Amino acid sequence: MNYKILCSDLDGTLLTSKSDVSELTIAEIRRIKTQMRIILVSARMPSAMTYLQQDLGIEDQPIICYNGALILDGDQELSSVHIDTDHLDEIYGLAKANGTQLGLYHKNEWYVPTDSERVQKEIRYTKTTPVFRPTPETLSDWKDRELGAHKIMLMSTKTNADALYPILEEELGSYLNLYRSNDTLIEIAPKSVSKLSAIQSLLRQGESLEHVISFGDNYNDIEMLQNSGCGVAVGNAREEVKAISNAVTLPNTENGVAHYIRKHLVI
Repeated sequence: MNYKILCSDLDGTLLTSKSDVSELTIAEIRRIKTQMRIILVSARMPSAMTYLQQDLGIEDQPIICYNGALILDGDQELSSVHIDTDHLDEIYGLAKANGTQLGLYHKNEWYVPTDSERVQKEIRYTKTTPVFRPTPETLSDWKDRELGAHKIMLMSTKTNADALYPILEEELGSYLNLYRSNDTLIEIAPKSVSKLSAIQSLLRQGESLEHVISFGDNYNDIEMLQNSGCGVAVGNAREEVKAISNAVTLPNTENGVAHYIRKHLVI
């Protein structure tokens, strides 16, 4: 198959470490980038992705942020879907009663109420910095500015997250996408978008999903991998992700994406 677009998740997939792509990955992407479009697809905020675009030499390509809630092409906003303030208020109320903190994201804005080990990890891994202020202040500010959240990160303990997730699913599951990124984190995104829907919106005339080769590792990559012409799971991917993929490559820490490109995308 003559693939025209390569789409890759970042964390746990294209990134060899927690925050960077390897020299091998850079070399392989630069080798093929004149023959196919390279689109980064992530739950990250834009500023946590653009430095990787620069490393890979693909600044001329669009990026899919927040699992599809925001699509940017340079300074141009191609698509933006956010969680409205009514749902934000409800989520905050449920989280507060559960002892869970909110990380709120809109475009390149990131707000958290207090510092924590989790927040410091996010700072290190994504090379971004939040604004520290109480969540009610952020919600009030966003109402005044008529903004919503492209993503919400609920930061908790495993016990509290176990208790909160089914409540959120029952109360808001029909309106929002809920995603358990690990034992202590719950990510919330608009229901109407996904990595797949974002990729579909970027297809040009004469292109279809059959022309897409995609790489991923986690639950939020399944739809993208299943519907691409070729969906490739890295070796460290969840078993459910490997099961639906067309191929499995090496783990991200062993440059799995780069090795697959080198072996199978001979341009």
